[in-house]
Amino acid sequence: SSQHMCYSLTIFNSHTVKPGPGKNIFTTYNISVARRSRVLPPMCTGPTEIRDTFKYINTVVSCFVFVIGIIGNSTLLRIIYKNKCMRNGPNILIASLALGDLLHIVIDIPISTYKLLAEDWPFGAGLCKLVPFIQKTSVGITVLSLCALSIDRYRAVASWSRIKGIGVSKCTAIEISLIWVLSIVLAVPEAIAFDMITMDYKGDHLRICLLHPMQKSPFMQFYKSAKYWWLFCFYFCMPLACTTIFYSLMTCEMLRKNNGVKIALSDHLKQRREVAKTVFCLVLVFALCWLPLHLSRILKLKIYNEEDPNRCELLSFFLVLDYIGINMASANSCINPIALYMVSKRFKSCFQSCLCCWCLPPKVLATDEKQSCMKLKDQSSSRLTNKYTST
Repeated sequence: SSQHMCYSLTIFNSHTVKPGPGKNIFTTYNISVARRSRVLPPMCTGPTEIRDTFKYINTVVSCFVFVIGIIGNSTLLRIIYKNKCMRNGPNILIASLALGDLLHIVIDIPISTYKLLAEDWPFGAGLCKLVPFIQKTSVGITVLSLCALSIDRYRAVASWSRIKGIGVSKCTAIEISLIWVLSIVLAVPEAIAFDMITMDYKGDHLRICLLHPMQKSPFMQFYKSAKYWWLFCFYFCMPLACTTIFYSLMTCEMLRKNNGVKIALSDHLKQRREVAKTVFCLVLVFALCWLPLHLSRILKLKIYNEEDPNRCELLSFFLVLDYIGINMASANSCINPIALYMVSKRFKSCFQSCLCCWCLPPKVLATDEKQSCMKLKDQSSSRLTNKYTST
C-alpha cells in the first residue's frame, strides 16, 4: 500500500541512506506518494538534526569497531588455529562466531559508514544486495553458535564420563557446517528484498539502496511486513530462550549428581563451569548489545502513528534509540574477544602470549605452546585416573 511505501523509507531501516545536513532526500518521494493517496502531516524537523548529530558519532563508533574488531577477532582465530590445546568443540564454535563477525566487519562496516555520510549509492545493485545479506548471515552465525554453545555446555555436564579432548569431532564439524548453511539460507530474503531506487533531487540524480517498498512475490510481501517481528523472535529471543532452558537443565543436572562424583571430578567441574560462565557471558553481551535496536523497532511498530500531528517528539525519541541501538549492535562484532579476555583465564593467557609474539622468537613460542598442551594433557589424564580410582 502507499502508506507502507512511505513507512519503509524511514530512518528506522538501518540500511537506508541518511541525508546530509539540511537535506531530506525522501521528501520528494513522500510527497509524490501522498498526492496519490492522502495528505500527510508536516515533515518533522527534529529527525534531520538528530541525523546530523549521530552521523559523526556513528562514524567514530564504526572506525573503533573496525579496528578493534579486526585485531580482536583475528587474534582469537590465530590463538585457536596455532594452539592445538585450544582446538576443542566450544572453542571451534567460538572461532566460527569470530569468523562471522570478521566477515561483517571487513565488508559491511566500511560500506555502511560511507553510506551514512553520503547521499548517493555508487556501488551498484550487487553490493546493495550483498551488504544486508552478509550482515544477516553474520548475525545468524552468532545466534546459532550461541545456541550450539549452550547445548554443548549442557551435554558436557550431563555426560560426566566425556572428558574433553583436543581436536575437532565430526559432530562439531557437522554442527558448524549446518550453522553456516542455515545462516546463509535465512539471509537470502534480505538479498532479494533490497534493491536500488533512483530519483532526482535538486538537480542531482541520486541512487538509493534500501528495502524496496514494492515486493513482487507474495512471500516477499509477507517477509517485508513481518520482518521486524521475525528478527526479534529468531535473531534475539531464540538464543536467550535456548540459553535459559539449557542452563536451567544444566543446573538441575549438577544438583542431582551425588557428592562422590563431584569430589572425584572437582577439577574437571571447575573447568567446565569456567567454560559455561564464558558462554553465558557471550550470550549476556549479545543481549545487551542488541536489545536497544530491537526495542526501538518493536515500540515503533506498536506505538508510532505517522498521522498523529504530535508525533515529532516520539519520532525523535525513537530515532535516538534507534541510532544508539545501531551503534551497540555494531559493537557486538568486536566485543566478544574483549569479553573472553576478561572472563576466561585460558583465553586471557593465550591473548597475552599472542601479543608477546612480536617480542619473542618463534622457537620460544613453539616451546611454550608444547608445554601448555602437555600440561593440559596431563591434567586430563589425571582427571580420568581420579575418576576411576575413586569409584
